[in-house]
Amino acid sequence: MSGTPVLGFDVFLIYTHSRMPDSAHIANHPLWRPAEQVVAASHITAFARAVHSRYNVNVESYTSLHEWSITHLDDFWNAVWDYCHVIGSKGERALIDSDKMPGAQFFPDATLNFAENLLRRRGDADDDAEAIVFWGENKVKRRLSQRELCDQVSRAAQAMRAHGVAPGDRIAGFLPNVPEAVIAALAAASIGAVWTSCSSDFGLQGVLDRFGQVEPTILFAGDGYYGAGKLMPTIDVVREMAAQLPSVKRVVVVPYVVDKPEVEHIPNAILFNDWLAPFAAKAIEFAQLPFNHPLYILYSSGTTGVPKCIVHGAGGTLLMHLKEHQLQCDVKPGDRVFYYTTCGWMMWNWLLTALASNATLLLYDGSPFINRGSILFDFADAERMTHFGVSAKFLDALAKLSQSPIKANPLVNLRMMLSTGSPLAPEGFDYVYAHIKRDLCLASISGGTDIIALFAGGAATLPVYRGELQCRQLGMAVAVFNEAGKSVLQEKGELVCTKPFPTMPLYFWNDPDNKRYRNAYFERFPNVWHHGDYCEITAHDGLIIYGRSDAVLNPGGVRIGTAEIYRQVEAMPEIEESIVVGQDWPPDRAGTVRIVLFVRLRDGEVLTDALIKKIKKHIRLNTTPHHVPAKILQVADIPRTRNGKIVELAVRNIIHGEAVKNREALANPEALTLFENRAELQT
Repeated sequence: MSGTPVLGFDVFLIYTHSRMPDSAHIANHPLWRPAEQVVAASHITAFARAVHSRYNVNVESYTSLHEWSITHLDDFWNAVWDYCHVIGSKGERALIDSDKMPGAQFFPDATLNFAENLLRRRGDADDDAEAIVFWGENKVKRRLSQRELCDQVSRAAQAMRAHGVAPGDRIAGFLPNVPEAVIAALAAASIGAVWTSCSSDFGLQGVLDRFGQVEPTILFAGDGYYGAGKLMPTIDVVREMAAQLPSVKRVVVVPYVVDKPEVEHIPNAILFNDWLAPFAAKAIEFAQLPFNHPLYILYSSGTTGVPKCIVHGAGGTLLMHLKEHQLQCDVKPGDRVFYYTTCGWMMWNWLLTALASNATLLLYDGSPFINRGSILFDFADAERMTHFGVSAKFLDALAKLSQSPIKANPLVNLRMMLSTGSPLAPEGFDYVYAHIKRDLCLASISGGTDIIALFAGGAATLPVYRGELQCRQLGMAVAVFNEAGKSVLQEKGELVCTKPFPTMPLYFWNDPDNKRYRNAYFERFPNVWHHGDYCEITAHDGLIIYGRSDAVLNPGGVRIGTAEIYRQVEAMPEIEESIVVGQDWPPDRAGTVRIVLFVRLRDGEVLTDALIKKIKKHIRLNTTPHHVPAKILQVADIPRTRNGKIVELAVRNIIHGEAVKNREALANPEALTLFENRAELQT
């Protein structure tokens, strides 16, 4: 794509995707647009200039930049490496076997160290700059400077080496979201060991199902955590875990809820500070390793069987996150980045990499509903948060609590709010702009554990449209395929990626012939990544996610995304939350399905015939008759994963009398009993 010199970079992207007839523009006016000076000073504008200068291409809009990024993958990722100042040896080749999925390789000649890129310093003057600020609910507050973080990583890496840890060994964390989790992960990465973690609220079997597969050498474990203000000790779980993980040679216990927890009854256990004590801080020895050296092992949710162990590489993770942080989210040196997450969700790994953009990590552990949901906004104000990440469910819960943070929290420094975990409904967009902050880039994002990154999401320089993810991410050849495997626009279909990207998993653990890997992503559309989301590309080139493809409802042959029903049901004041599934009905007729809606009502509400009629009428008026549930039933709780995602497939299995193979993957597995043997579903 060669062309004339690029003009108008000072207003780069402001009017991208807005070239519509006036009437359509009025009917779908953006909720927010970036100011011209923000766009002019953004990373993506500077990057576009660099691309034009280097490759002589016209990239005067986000659309043209995205198109160039996916048609010239090698040049694009080369440019990202250089623009983001990756520390390492790049080598001559940026991409080989680009026509193979899986099989393509990015930077096959490169060497680097992930931790070295995250612990970069801009000079001695920055040693006292904050690297991490931690709040443990309203009980614990800690701060680590850049120097303190580097010193702790240095000592931890020395301690690991003293225990014989070598590249490729696994290091596991059963930890709350505390600074020691960051320290241990970076120490492991500095050596080339592979980090894997679960959050402290996992049950024993859930942890064994994960760590037992990958056989860690060292286990870092917290002594407990806080949940909604309550102390939740985990020492007994750690003892049982250590006894059942024969590969673990050392258990390093991190004090959190107790000053000095008793560890004598845990085999091979030592307190974190005692473990570090023999080692003085010195310059960190960063092993220079291949681009695709394994960095993390993440886990699928595991609700349909033992979790898949997904191995991600150091170079791909670093490069993708740098691109997402800097080019999409406009993270700059000195920014203060937060995501409400646990160590068991990929957003923790995503957040960690913000250190590579010279940002401060804001970590929070515990319930987000302390002080009726104000704690995170108090954190944001007190710590000058610039990027605020939460789940769509959290925003929905705040709205149902009638909370309006804008009244008490000015959020002066906040520029971007990110939302993921489930689709953010259009009403969620309305809530954010009315009750959190009006001048804000609201980025609904979508990716996953499978790619430790995003397919679609935000861009700080694009307008925000109600109910839409702003854009497909740079370097990601995202498309929507219909049932025939043809790419479609403004039609619902399957989210796919038609070209390789750096964070495709290296492999699954214990999958030597890559059979499970290929079946997971490439079985439906050969040589094309099939992600399993049901979605649509909009007239603005944004995306709407309607739910998971495997949960799509199909009454009478009409495909319906579950999010379409949730949007209507959960807007009703009587309903706290809901879950909708398809039931095979009648049982003796193959391929016929009816919609069953389960609702958890607000305190004091009862599911009367009148309320059922009201729900059905509301759904019919705002969608179509096909969306109306055949059955609406009340439940006291709804099962969800430990990352807060409701589990439609598990509920579907239960109502069909099928087993849910791994209940330990759920935060509240007891809720499944509420769906068993419901007499109402037998007629």
